[in-house]
Amino acid sequence: MSKLSESELQEIVQRIVQRTIGDGETVPSGEARINLASPRPDEDNEQINKTRRIALAADHGGYSLKETLKPYLQKQGYLIDDCGTHSPESVDYPDFAYAVAKKVSDGEAWRGIIIDGAGIGSCMVANKVPGVRAAMCYDHATALNSREHNNANVLTLGAGMIEPTLARQIVLTWLNTKFGGGRHARRVDKIMNVERK
Repeated sequence: MSKLSESELQEIVQRIVQRTIGDGETVPSGEARINLASPRPDEDNEQINKTRRIALAADHGGYSLKETLKPYLQKQGYLIDDCGTHSPESVDYPDFAYAVAKKVSDGEAWRGIIIDGAGIGSCMVANKVPGVRAAMCYDHATALNSREHNNANVLTLGAGMIEPTLARQIVLTWLNTKFGGGRHARRVDKIMNVERK
């Protein structure tokens, strides 16, 4: 498999996004807008973090993919808080998932990305932390939906389920998809109200 250049990767993601929601210039009011050229924080219902800080972590199963994504994200202009792990030695994923989710919950990070073998366990842990809406994404459609419809602020990935090129595409889509608001905002409010019951 040949390696894609950054411009080729962005072009592929843009085509997929356009197929999913239409041309970014003619998106209906209230629908997601995506700017792949210059990622930026959401401007609605989220505190704007001018530093675009992302908390990033993985267990031993996701360590290699974390190390691949970290420089990619830095090249995109994001500041990375690497919450570990720092080697492929066996560790427990809940410790690292909690570290990322807590940073997002406390407002220390704009978004969080957690990687383990399947992405499921870390997603479960992160969603136990108040204020976190974690989504396990495995393709472009789930990345787009989790942001546009659910305003996800933590992404979990399964390193054993996807290869690095797809992971970069998922991350790019997820970071650049804006929350749709409108009817989705009402539903996200209901999700957050569950925490208060």
